[in-house]
Amino acid sequence: MRMPTVANQIVARRAFSSTRMQLASPYHYPEGPRSNLPFNPLTKMFAFRFWGFMATGFFLPFGVAVWQLNKNQ
Repeated sequence: MRMPTVANQIVARRAFSSTRMQLASPYHYPEGPRSNLPFNPLTKMFAFRFWGFMATGFFLPFGVAVWQLNKNQ
């Protein structure tokens, strides 16, 4: 018979295990692809809304700067 090594004893003592997922918990959310996003990327208008949102966020500071520079004239 083979003698157990120190590594085998440590692994056996540690007893790798995990707790079972509690589905009744109010803090458990669905898992999987796209489940952590605050929007649905599978809709038909997603690309238009996405690029519209990104363009607004990019061009708004430039528009505000032009407005501020021309305001006092």
